[in-house]
Amino acid sequence: MTSRTPLTAHTLVKTYGAAGTGTTALAGVDLSIAPGESVAIMGPSGSGKTTLLHCLAGVLPATSGQVVWAGQDLSSMSEGARTCLRRTDFGFVFQSGQLLPELPADENAALPLMLAGTPRAQATDTARRWLAYLGLGGMESRRPGELSGGQAQRVAIARALVGSPGVVFADEPTGALDQQTGHEVLGVLTEATRATGAALVIVTHDPGVARWCSRTVHMRDGRIVSEDRTPAAPAAQPVAPAPTAPYGPNGTPAVGGSSLPDGVTVVPR
Repeated sequence: MTSRTPLTAHTLVKTYGAAGTGTTALAGVDLSIAPGESVAIMGPSGSGKTTLLHCLAGVLPATSGQVVWAGQDLSSMSEGARTCLRRTDFGFVFQSGQLLPELPADENAALPLMLAGTPRAQATDTARRWLAYLGLGGMESRRPGELSGGQAQRVAIARALVGSPGVVFADEPTGALDQQTGHEVLGVLTEATRATGAALVIVTHDPGVARWCSRTVHMRDGRIVSEDRTPAAPAAQPVAPAPTAPYGPNGTPAVGGSSLPDGVTVVPR
């Protein structure tokens, strides 16, 4: 399992274009995200929130400043090293899911493990355990076109969690879903990351989504202008199918009817 350490940004600057005439997307951002914390990043279009997520995740290198994870400065790493880090230490959930249409659910969820060199049989076995935990037992062979929007997003969540990442990044994860399905997906996502101790970073325009997180960071013009904490994030609601095993290891509620996969360390509440 990935080490549980803070993810920090120090005076982070990101500019696009030539010096002096370019656009500044981030203008000296300082941010620390603790293990197990859930943080929503909000702001109007063009405020820098997606650029911040991409720099925190090592998708984009910063122009200046540092992003530090597990003692490493992502900004000074090569593209190949950052790619490797994204396979092993970070998980991603996108608005559209970005599943491969030709692959069944278990292989879509197993992709990070297989790309990291895990044998296919072992990777898909681990993926199936995550799918069962997320309420998709029996749907392992279905392709994305045979799943509802909410089910497809749960496959994407399984893919994000299958490698036991230290941080899960979610970019508008419910933007393409109706409100009820979005609430179910947020319940699954926040409960699963909380149970494993992974940090969760969500970019969203929706205050209703932000309320699921323990902290909200507000951005404008490439800067963090305010932060606030949620007194009590919404409790995860039961999701179909009804749980057959109501509690996982150490008394942790099972999200979708199964305990957490073997080898996943549960963080007590």
